Amino acid sequence: MSIHGIGTAGYPAWYGTKKTERSAEAGAVGFMETVAEKVPQDKKADYDEKAFDMVGPNAPQSVKDAWMKAAQEVNANGLGIRENGMMTHISQMMVQRLGKVLKGETENPDILGNSVESAIRATKQALYDLEHPIAYTPKSIEVQQARIKEREFYNAFLEKLEQL
Repeated sequence: MSIHGIGTAGYPAWYGTKKTERSAEAGAVGFMETVAEKVPQDKKADYDEKAFDMVGPNAPQSVKDAWMKAAQEVNANGLGIRENGMMTHISQMMVQRLGKVLKGETENPDILGNSVESAIRATKQALYDLEHPIAYTPKSIEVQQARIKEREFYNAFLEKLEQL
């Protein structure tokens, strides 16, 4: 029985709840790390494919194959989506996609188009925009590293597209 917040052992009724919460959080973190280790590697390919579907739903299969090969080769994709589904940064293709949405093309903000040539144009534009930003804004080390990977991806993707 407790009287005025004092437990049966003479301690406040809330005593020990923080310890329980902390140990539960620690257990959850350990559990999540274990689950993350057991997630199949195919999950990354799923996110690469989802990223492609966001920018090239009408692109031919050869363009999709080039995208997937470049993503596997560089271990990054053109939208900066990691294997956990989170974005590393706002990529240039995401900016292009957003530009289409702002212009009212909400039905199908297709960036890569429906041909190899249109995909090459979009990739060259993304590379140009990456190299020539409109305004300089300081970026964290993580974002700078992500942009380097983005550039590597665009170069690899462009190389594969030009071989088609």
